[in-house]
Amino acid sequence: MAPVKASPALRVPELFREAEQGSQLALGRLVSLVEQGGSPAAEVSSICASRASSAYVIGMTGAPGAGKSTLVSRLIAEARAQSERVAVLAIDPTSPLTGGAMLGDRVRMQDHVLDSGVFVRSMATRGHLGGLALAVPQVVRLLDAMGFGKVIVETVGVGQVEVEVASHTDTVVVVVTPGWGDAVQAHKAGLLEVADIFVVNKADRPGADATRRDLEAMLDLGSPIDWRPPVLMSVGITGEGVPEIWKSILDHRDFLDGERLAERRSIRLEEELRRLVREMLDARAQEIMASPAGASLLSQVAAGTVDPWGAARRLLDGRESDAADTGQS
Repeated sequence: MAPVKASPALRVPELFREAEQGSQLALGRLVSLVEQGGSPAAEVSSICASRASSAYVIGMTGAPGAGKSTLVSRLIAEARAQSERVAVLAIDPTSPLTGGAMLGDRVRMQDHVLDSGVFVRSMATRGHLGGLALAVPQVVRLLDAMGFGKVIVETVGVGQVEVEVASHTDTVVVVVTPGWGDAVQAHKAGLLEVADIFVVNKADRPGADATRRDLEAMLDLGSPIDWRPPVLMSVGITGEGVPEIWKSILDHRDFLDGERLAERRSIRLEEELRRLVREMLDARAQEIMASPAGASLLSQVAAGTVDPWGAARRLLDGRESDAADTGQS
């Protein structure tokens, strides 16, 4: 392989041009830059910010083995039948050996590998408890800029914290299976609060009707709301029930259209901004602590001559030189 002659950051505009011309390789490289973070990711984000925001983002979440990837593959076919360009971010568990995504979801979506109107990418959670890589919102924005009308975010099921998917998507589809547990457990996991659509997948198995009744009963006990999540039945492997799922997604989009959708997206952007600020502040804190002033104040705190609160204030107030001078005196 020939050596790289230029920094990837210097090639961001070129990669954008190639991706806009249909190069999935270039688009994949842009996604990788976002995942890596730093100045290349910032440059990608800056270019995307000026593009129109029109992509509709669908979250698919649920326990492992619920058949989410099979359903996603079927939903891609539904969207493509309506000439929609579709992108899928499959959030995989991080490999304990490589730190990368295990890529199982891409294996299950091979039917669409030759379709230029479909882009599928696995992303690693990198240990993030919510099951979502921190780069996901920025990648969604990139895919939006590339003209994908629908973006499906499939998350790894990791228990109660999987509800974080709601903060990244417009419509949340929660997939359960027969025998998955009663509706009380669903309520405990917080899924009733975030689900816009419930899907009882593998409905050809015993217990499917009971699971549906349990969910309906729990919804009946909840407070009256403008949108009552439908509880749908499906058999992902055969495609049974998938058209109804896609119709419900579109119905929910129509329900949100206007102020409701704008409010959801505003909340999402606020949370993304908060997360980025926290990341930047944490990076700055590590930089300060690694500086001579930080080391000096740490020694003083250990010696008992400065209290931790006072030391932190001095560092944050920019009085690093005072701290260094004090440590040398």
